[in-house]
Formats: sequence, C-alpha cells, structure tokens
Amino acid sequence: MTAKEKMNPIQRTARLAGFLYVLSMPFSAFGFFYVPSKIIVPGDAATTASNIMASEGLFRSGIVSWLIGQLFYIVLPLVLYKLLKPVNKTHALLMVILIMLAIPIAFINEINHLAVLLLLSGADYLKTFQADQLQAQVMFFLDLHAQGIGVAMVFWSLWLLPMGYLVFKSGFLPRILGVLLMIACFGYLIETVAFFLFPKLEVTIVWFTFLGEVLFPFWLLIKGVNVEQWEKRALQSA
Repeated sequence: MTAKEKMNPIQRTARLAGFLYVLSMPFSAFGFFYVPSKIIVPGDAATTASNIMASEGLFRSGIVSWLIGQLFYIVLPLVLYKLLKPVNKTHALLMVILIMLAIPIAFINEINHLAVLLLLSGADYLKTFQADQLQAQVMFFLDLHAQGIGVAMVFWSLWLLPMGYLVFKSGFLPRILGVLLMIACFGYLIETVAFFLFPKLEVTIVWFTFLGEVLFPFWLLIKGVNVEQWEKRALQSA
C-alpha cells in the first residue's frame, strides 16, 4: 500500500468502519455472553436471583457494556454507507435502515434487566411478594429479555444481507467477505426462527456462520479497500 493510499479519505473511512466494528465486539460480548454465563442458571430461579444479588455490580456492568456496544452501531452503518454507496445506494440505504431498526429494540429490551434489579432491590412495596414469587418474576423478565434479543436479532441478521451483497459486488473488497457475511445472515436467521418456532429445540449453527462478521471488520481495519477500484466505482455511480 502506497503512502497516497494511506492518506486517501476513503481509506480512512474504511479503517474507521473497521475500528468501530471491532471496538463494539468486547462490549457486546461482555454484556451478552460473559455476564449471563456467570449469573444465569437456566431453570433455577432461586440460584439465579441469588447470583444477581451477590454480583449486582457485574450484572449492572453487563447492562452498561451492552448499551455501549450498541451505541457503536448508531455510527457504524453511516460510515459503512459512505464506503459502500458507490456500489448501490438503494442497497446501502437498506443496510442502514435494517440495523437502525435493531438498535432501539436492543435499548428498550434492557428495561427487562432493570426490572430484575427492581424486583431484587428489597423495596418496601415488594414485601407483599414471597421470595419464590420474586424469584419467579426475575426469571420471567430474564426470559422476556431473551425474547427481545430474538426480535432484535431478526434485524441484526437481515442487515448483513445487503452489506454482504455490496461487499461481494464492490470490486474494492474481497468477494469472499461478502459471501461470508451473507452466510452469517442466513445462519443468524435460521437460529432466530428456530428459537421462536421451536423453543424447546436447540439449534446452534452460528459458531461457524459468524466468521464473516469477524473477518470483515478486521480486514477493513488492517487492509482497508482498494482505493483505485473504489474511486472507479464512485465515478461510475456519480
């Protein structure tokens, strides 16, 4: 890569997109995977409630970390739009709309976690409930939170389809990244649909379909785009 390419504005845009994407990962993973794995015991309301009360700081930090992770997704699609719109403005706009539909759902869904904290706060008005009743309600709101994630996941899945298509057709990014992003879209969708239609059936295929979502941001951050091909695309779409 030449010094000219490194200084090119669109190269900086590509790296900014990669940086935002990568930066969101640890925040989202901490709130979505790590904290629940340490606190929630499926099917055991009493132990789960006890874990939350014993590790309230960890539970709260999971909420904050998750919300911070989602904040990056407000800026990220706008940067990606600038990068990918020369390929197809309509598909680039669709990409932005789909992820922007997921973000408010993800934010509002955290009310369920806040409800859990209120139930375990020991407030006087809660003394009318027995301990097992409070624990059951805690489990209810945790399950409701999982359902909310499933709703948001529909849009998180779908935004990868136009993005993958744009990457595939771009000419300034490797086609394989576009293919992997579209595979990730369908992988997430299959799991989400199975989650709603067959709640007792465990369908897990994301462990290999998410590869595109890992490789794509790191490619943008480290390699960027083929500036010459991007400029050619930009002239064609002008």
